[in-house]
Amino acid sequence: MSYSNLPAPSPEQGLTRYMQEIRKFPMLEPEEEYMLGKAWRDHEDSEAAHRLVTSHLRLAAKIAMGYRGYGLPVAEVISEANVGLMQAVKRFEPEKGFRLSTYAMWWIRASIQEYILRSWSLVKMGTTSAQKKLFFNLRKVKNRIGALEEGDLRPENVERIAHDLNVSEDEVISMNRRMTGGDASLNARVGGDDSDGAAEWQDWLEDEHADQASDYAEKNELNARRELMVEAMAVLNEREQDILTQRKLQDKATTLEELSGEYNVSRERIRQIEVRAFEKLQERMKELAREKGMMART
Repeated sequence: MSYSNLPAPSPEQGLTRYMQEIRKFPMLEPEEEYMLGKAWRDHEDSEAAHRLVTSHLRLAAKIAMGYRGYGLPVAEVISEANVGLMQAVKRFEPEKGFRLSTYAMWWIRASIQEYILRSWSLVKMGTTSAQKKLFFNLRKVKNRIGALEEGDLRPENVERIAHDLNVSEDEVISMNRRMTGGDASLNARVGGDDSDGAAEWQDWLEDEHADQASDYAEKNELNARRELMVEAMAVLNEREQDILTQRKLQDKATTLEELSGEYNVSRERIRQIEVRAFEKLQERMKELAREKGMMART
């Protein structure tokens, strides 16, 4: 499967033109998606894989646009989203009963987040799950509680964020200062010297806590859990999958009002379906975790 024959966003091309290009690729019906998935998995049909990827480029772009707040080139974020999409297509198993879009969103987000973590010069940010959660949720939590100031957070806000995200108050303060203070390019020349021999900031950075073995193990666990959740989605019917995805698995949740209009039922009925679907998903994940000998932390 080649990335070279896909439309690629670029500063020269412009985002608008790229979005126009990817809208030309038609969405797939469930039966068509299933047959293409089978053709790729069973016969490594590259044309089938290409159609699966191109039909979901709009999904990748939509998810990528949700990460514009990190100050990185949108074209590069979309490109990373497309890499995640291709990884999802490579691993897609159509017999499990869920749509590719449900499966792909996790690989797309993971690819984008890894790119952001590589790009930001938060060298001492750490690599624990809690610290990564803090990095990717701090802005959102600040907006929710109205802590929009650019300087240091008020003590009561620090305490609340630390509690909500399960990190220490010192970590909240440190991360907020790094993120509100801006991020210098890793390729910026030290001392402002633009000569070829001048050192770059990245040459002076050292991660004192680098542990490749731990990072690799954590990434493997994350991928295993992503696979586990997607496999568990097969226990839900199509409506439950769609409602749960729109309510809990998107960057911006669809409102109960919007879904009630889409399905022509009351908001309370949508809420009931969402709650029941989430319970079924959790229970199935626990069953699968036990079968696979994993610790079920749902």
